[in-house]
Amino acid sequence: MPTSKPTLVGVTGGIGSGKSTVCKIFAVLGVPVYNSDNRAKSLMVEDKALVEEIKAAFGEEAYSDGQNLNRSFLAKEVFSNPSKLQKLNSLVHPAVGRDFASWVAVQSNQPYVIKEAALLFETGSNNSLDSVLLVTAPEELRVRRVLARDPQRNEKQVRDIIGNQLKDEEKKKLADYVLNNNEQELLVPEVVALHEALLTAAAKKAAKEA
Repeated sequence: MPTSKPTLVGVTGGIGSGKSTVCKIFAVLGVPVYNSDNRAKSLMVEDKALVEEIKAAFGEEAYSDGQNLNRSFLAKEVFSNPSKLQKLNSLVHPAVGRDFASWVAVQSNQPYVIKEAALLFETGSNNSLDSVLLVTAPEELRVRRVLARDPQRNEKQVRDIIGNQLKDEEKKKLADYVLNNNEQELLVPEVVALHEALLTAAAKKAAKEA
């Protein structure tokens, strides 16, 4: 039975791991998915307080015409500079956390919901979730996927991004579930099995809280 507050499940993985593909399968199965990265991009334009914080930290050049996010400028600023990346994350992630809480509040009829985020462990967001699924893949495969998907990026940029993310070996120690998306196994059956396990876990949690 659904609980008044759904079980909160994080899905994370480094760039090119395929976490978005995994989340699309969960969505087809009827699970609500909150895409943190997409919402962050929207909030960096829509959230007036966040916009002013970003301008104060990175200058007016962070926004073209004073209102449109200058993504290429920010990318150059942060992805090869860990301290600047940390600063940007320290501004954006609290805004995403507030937005996610508002989203969860209207999902009360769901057994569980998913928060998809690349930097779940890095930001400590996992601490507010019930469990986390880590999607992994070999680094060379991840690089190939991103270069095929994002023609505007070069290999150095992709490896810089990977270098700024927590290594999979460390993430595995923190994750409750791990899915190796190495293209050697069929992905859909694995996600369906995880879905069943998560429904079972949500039902047990609901029983304890009843």
